[in-house]
Amino acid sequence: MKKIDKLRMSRYAMVWGMLFSALWLFAVAPLQAQTEQDKVLAEQGTKTQVHQEAKKIFVNMPDSLSPLLTAVNRADCIDFLESKMKAKVENRFGRESEMTELSKDYIRVQMTPQSTWQMKLLATSDTTQVICTVSTACAPVCDSNIQFYTTDWKELPISDFITAMPAMDDFFETPDSAAAYEYNHARLQADMLLMKIDLSASDNTLTFTLTTPEYMEKETADKLKPFIRRPIVYTWKGEKF
Repeated sequence: MKKIDKLRMSRYAMVWGMLFSALWLFAVAPLQAQTEQDKVLAEQGTKTQVHQEAKKIFVNMPDSLSPLLTAVNRADCIDFLESKMKAKVENRFGRESEMTELSKDYIRVQMTPQSTWQMKLLATSDTTQVICTVSTACAPVCDSNIQFYTTDWKELPISDFITAMPAMDDFFETPDSAAAYEYNHARLQADMLLMKIDLSASDNTLTFTLTTPEYMEKETADKLKPFIRRPIVYTWKGEKF
């Protein structure tokens, strides 16, 4: 009798062991695998988050900073470009605006035939990011305005990110004595600093182009042009241009 009981207990133990093994195989193991898969997906999501951020931040821009485009306009622009379509929308004033470029960290919009808007996400040294925007109006001479924001669109001081904006004289070469009179006479006519600013879609540079001569009389502008330097380029260094 004792031998039979021991045999039964041994069989019961074997059966229960098989049941537990089956339970682990069909219930616990898949859960562990799913957990590992979730971790991988989460890591992938973190890696691709930067690629999604420019468009997400653009859509979430406050209406107060986007007088021409509604949130629906902004979302439609992104959807159209990602669908390989022209990203043209009817803005708040019933006119046409078009997003012309979209990447993980850069956006450019032709707001009107005379104005453009650019946005660039710039990584700072502590792994956070700031938004840099450039608005340009050409009426008819182009002039730009630059601003910086947190990623939730709180305005930041420009001086925190640009040590010094270019001054008028930064755009001119110092003439030799023979040309000094002609230069000084023409330079006195350049009494208003106008410049076009461009963010780069391919790298973290900021380009300043003098447009002041375009509003001057042609004869005076022609005398000044030989002394104008190439556009001034600033490079992002992790915290500042």
